Amino acid sequence: MAFIMRNDSYRVKSRVSFGTIIFRIVIAAVILLVASLVLLYVLGVRYISTTTGEGLEIKFFGVVDSDGTPKRGVLRYSDGTSASVNAETGVLEYSSGDMYTGSLDKMMKHGNGRLVCKNGDVYEGGFQNDVISGFGKYTASSGDIYEGFFKNGKFDGQGTYTYADGTVYEGQFVGGRREGKGKITYSYGDTYEGDYADNMKHGNGTYTWANGDVYEGQFAKDVREGQGTYTWANGEKYVGDFENNLMNGEGTFTWPGGRVYSGYFENGVIVRTEDGTEENADGEENAE
Repeated sequence: MAFIMRNDSYRVKSRVSFGTIIFRIVIAAVILLVASLVLLYVLGVRYISTTTGEGLEIKFFGVVDSDGTPKRGVLRYSDGTSASVNAETGVLEYSSGDMYTGSLDKMMKHGNGRLVCKNGDVYEGGFQNDVISGFGKYTASSGDIYEGFFKNGKFDGQGTYTYADGTVYEGQFVGGRREGKGKITYSYGDTYEGDYADNMKHGNGTYTWANGDVYEGQFAKDVREGQGTYTWANGEKYVGDFENNLMNGEGTFTWPGGRVYSGYFENGVIVRTEDGTEENADGEENAE
């Protein structure tokens, strides 16, 4: 009796550990991520960061051209606002509702452009490093209009400010305020021409009332203060010291008929003292 020896082979199925599976998934994900980044890079998608002239940080994510200049994408500012940008059309649409159309350079408004604000204000003119600078025109929703020079977003240099009521100021500005030489013509007919400081009449100037009265002299913080000459439309004239818009101190008052008083004044009226003198129309002097 023959015995046939059969050699059975046993195959053991290999088992892949959980850790190996996770490792393979991670590797696949990394490869996919790298491939995606390479593809985005080839397509011109970039992430760029820069700082504006006002110190705001801008972060851009989108498509750039062959020179690395942003073309289309999203801008995010460090103050929390954002904007969609299309350099091909020169349009910036802000999350605040403002819209800019004009020249762009490295994600910033630069050159000439037009900014329309959500509140209705409109600016047309120069920009530098994302800030209003140079010559331009600002039309406020209130009806006020400024046309002149800007620096760092404020009126600065020579300009003309026209108020909605018709009052017009022409002159110098510094940091958004009237400063230096200027002339203002009020809607009711009065005019002032002279020195300004911190938005107020300050220094030497001439104020002319619509009724014909004229004051020429010194001002301090918007009031007549110091030496000056006030000439009334009826011919009366005072030359001397002023304080808080009134004749105050030593001065000379002349009447149209030729009568003259020289002496001390207080709160706008004559204070007769022993030192005061008065001349009649014939030039004869009478001691007080």
